[in-house]
Amino acid sequence: MDETEFWEIVDRTREAADGDPEEQADLLVERLLQYDPDSVLDFARHFEARYNRAYRWDLWGAAAVLLDGASDDAFDYFRCWLIGQGREVFEGALHDPDALADLLGEFDEEVDGDGEELGYAADEAYEQLTGVVAPDLGIPGQSEEPQGTALDFEDEAALAARFPRLWERFGAG
Repeated sequence: MDETEFWEIVDRTREAADGDPEEQADLLVERLLQYDPDSVLDFARHFEARYNRAYRWDLWGAAAVLLDGASDDAFDYFRCWLIGQGREVFEGALHDPDALADLLGEFDEEVDGDGEELGYAADEAYEQLTGVVAPDLGIPGQSEEPQGTALDFEDEAALAARFPRLWERFGAG
């Protein structure tokens, strides 16, 4: 499975789920069950590589603005959700996290921003196909610390200055 097919699967399942990340995860498992186990592992590698790329302080800060705070777990689930938004939103956010203010349509804090189940979809599909747990993907893990310069998520003035468009649209201030 190449990168284009990976993003096509993500896009089709998101559209079919009408943006609901839990429904998207269910649809993703169903879709991946149509592939052979090696292709499912390819999908998992694409997902994991992007998940690791998104381990950045600036994206964590953007998540903190969108979600009114973001713990370690919340940021993990946010990165899964961000991948689930598709290539344009994901790459746009990596290029400029503040651009999420323009890239995102409606954002419901109760539903959006948490794609935990998306992170497990390939593992679940692989296990259903083979009856065994997915093997190690053989790709480098995420770094110990997020890339970039650390941000103080409690400093609303700093967040507003760093992410002016996001803060204006989603910030607490």
